[in-house]
Parts: sequence; C-alpha cells; structure tokens
Amino acid sequence: MELKIQLKESDIPRQWYNLAADLPTPLLPPLGPDGKPIGPEMLAPVFPMNLIEQEVSAERWIDIPEEILGILYRWRPAPLKRAVYLEKFLDTPAKIYYKDESYSPPGSHKPNTAVPQAWYNKQFGIENLTTETGAGQWGSALAFACKIVGLGCKVFMVRISFDQKPFRKTMMQVWGADCIASPSNQTNAGRKILEEMPDTPGSLGIAISEAIEAAVTDPTGKTRYTLGSVLNHVLLHQTIIGLEAKKQLELAGEKLPDVVIGCAGGGSNFAGLAFPFVADKINGADITIIPVEPESCPTMTRGPFAYDFGDTACTTPLLAMYTLGHAFIPPPIHAGGLRYHGMAPLVCQAIVEGLLKPRAYHQIKCYEAALTWASTEGAICAPETSHAVAAVIDEAIKAKEEGKEKVILLNYSGHGLMDLSGYDAYMAGKLIDYELPQQDLEKFTAPLNQLPKAEMRKTGKW
Repeated sequence: MELKIQLKESDIPRQWYNLAADLPTPLLPPLGPDGKPIGPEMLAPVFPMNLIEQEVSAERWIDIPEEILGILYRWRPAPLKRAVYLEKFLDTPAKIYYKDESYSPPGSHKPNTAVPQAWYNKQFGIENLTTETGAGQWGSALAFACKIVGLGCKVFMVRISFDQKPFRKTMMQVWGADCIASPSNQTNAGRKILEEMPDTPGSLGIAISEAIEAAVTDPTGKTRYTLGSVLNHVLLHQTIIGLEAKKQLELAGEKLPDVVIGCAGGGSNFAGLAFPFVADKINGADITIIPVEPESCPTMTRGPFAYDFGDTACTTPLLAMYTLGHAFIPPPIHAGGLRYHGMAPLVCQAIVEGLLKPRAYHQIKCYEAALTWASTEGAICAPETSHAVAAVIDEAIKAKEEGKEKVILLNYSGHGLMDLSGYDAYMAGKLIDYELPQQDLEKFTAPLNQLPKAEMRKTGKW
C-alpha cells in the first residue's frame, strides 16, 4: 500500500480552475455604495488590473505563468497521503486521504495564492503590498512571497492572534515584512476603533479596513492591497490543490472521493481542494462536500445570505455572501484563521445551490480530534485544520456504522507548530466552548437590513 502518492514536477497543473464558469446560477454582482453593480475600474485603486481580470473572469481555465510555476516548485506538487493509522484506530472501512499543504515554506496552503498575487503585482509595477492576517498563516505566506518576488510587505495582524502567536510575527519579520497589531494607531480606521473600544481583541474586518486604507493612501500610487481568502481570484489560485489531488487519487486507484472536507474561514483552502470536485458534482457525481467552521463564528450555518461589506469600516464593495455582519467581533478562540464574519461568494453560492453541506463544531471537539490525529498520524495540525479533522473522524465513524467503504478526502491545510499556545490551553483545561448567542447574532446582522437585498437564486437540482 502506498501511503504517500507523489506527482512528478512535470505533472504539476498548468492551469487554474474557475468554478464561476460552471456554477448553475451565476454569482450576484458586487455592488458599490450606491447599490449599483461595480465595474473593474472601481477596484483599480486596491488591486492591479491583471488580478482584477481574474476576479471577474468567466473562463473555465486560466493559464499559470511559467515564472509562477518556477516558484511553486519549491514545494509543489504537494503529496497526497493516506491516513492508515487513523483508519486503524477508528476501525473504519473508509479510506482517508489527505492533501498535505504543510509542506510549503510557511507551512500552509496560503502561498499557493500569495506567490501569484505578489508576482502579478510586481508585473504591474507595484512596489509594496499591504494585507491583514488572523492567525498569521496568510501574513507569513505573503511575507515569504514578497521576499521571493521582491516587494515590500506590511501586515496588520488581529490583536488577539498578535498576542497569542508571537512566532508568526517573527516569521514575517524573517522574510522582511512589517507586522503591526490591529487595530493600530497607523490608520484612521484603527484609531477610530481604539477610541471606541480600547480593549478590543480585534477582528479580520478591522484589519482589512486598516490594510486597505494603508494601500489607497500611499501618495506614490505604488502600493496595493492583497487578500488571502474570500475573493474569486484567491480561490482560483488555490485550485491547484484539488487538481493535483485528482491526479493522485487516480494513481492510488480511486475514481472519485465520496466525501470531501476542508475547514472554512474565508473559504480559500476549502475551495482549493473542493472546487474541482464541485465541478464533478455539477456534472452528476455523487459526492458529499463539507466546509467546516467554528460554532463561535457560524457564518455558513447560522448567518443570513445577504449583501455585506467585507470590512468593518465599510470600504469594500458589497458582496452577496453568508455573513455575521461586518461589525461582528469574534470571541478569542484559538482558530484565528476561522474568525472572519463573511465567506467567499463562490462558496456561498455553491451552498445556496445545495452543492455543499456546511457544518460547525466547538473548539474542544476539534482539539480532541487534533490529539487523536497527533497520536495516530503523528503530525500536530493547525487549530483551523483540526475542524476538518473532526469532520473526517465523524464521517469515518459514520462509514463504519453504515458498513460502507467510502473514500474520504481532507485538505490538511497547515501545521500547528506555531500554534502550540492553543494546545497548551486545551491540555491545561483552560479552553471553553462558545456558541454565539442568538441575540448577539441579531444585533450584528441588524444593519444588513439597511443594505440591498441578496436574492437566493438556485436551480433546485441539489
């Protein structure tokens, strides 16, 4: 039995897959402050036009430039592994495969889009990038990409993670980036939040506001903002994960998985694995596809489908998505990368269509799953990844109860070696589960009633 299914460098996908070309019901358009659909030109102060073209593209396949592949070869193709030790522990007839994205230099899936975004900005004549980061995975990935490509990098890191995960900040500094706790005194948005809530743990929405402001106020015009999840072009770049996995499953003698699972904060690692298989499901394949989120930030499972801003200061276009409201301040759980108030519009429309089956878990259950994984497969996974692992264990147990030999595919989106404070808190009995109270959900989503309505359009086929 092959436990590691490897591809040769010559087998690396040479195109990204764009789900927007195949969605049965197209995305609702992004809207401007006046409630009217925006054009590409309105995004130009924030993103370079070559990435805006990808953001609005309806082409099914988009070529990956050779120069980008030349950088990705540092860790891609990533191995597909079979979790036989977990299978034996669970005594399940299911076969569990996982795409190991911890092989990248920053240790997660994030460089799959950080590298292309840095490269396209450099081609456009941009000299500096700004961004936000939650747990620090994205910030460290962009710092790495900017160092390799040759750009300056400034990262606004959510305050609670800045304090909980100091070595993520160190990683960014090693690659030459400037890491700042958000909210900060460097932007008007940050100063306003600090004045209103001086003890706030911060949020991705606040950090996004700061990063965008820092980009658009650069008088030289040589700075742009970059995002690690949510947007179409980000998810596009991540599909290299699922495209590799398809080839590797075929090498392992599998046709298609029965279940595909990934954790979901903004949607990038989940979509990267799942979207090529969503295409199969659209074309008739019987696949259960599960994005997993925290109970404390239940965007997909409890949030309304609505037009909302992507940031707290309301500087982004309005996107149609499942959301907890742009003013949402998440509790300080240790899965910092899963605390975003919204979700990628492409993921959301796939949920509306019935192609995806989201679920939410409490953090203690996820840490229990992470320890099971560590005691069987051996690796220490990121707190975010543990949500997907928990779902895998549930699905493997379900297969045992049903007596079915299912194939389960997981995106192992990153290691947890920089997130050990969460494990320490769990093992010391200091973690508690938190379920967002209904009254808080209603408070945070009440302002959405003043925004344009998002129609839930679907074919009803799934």
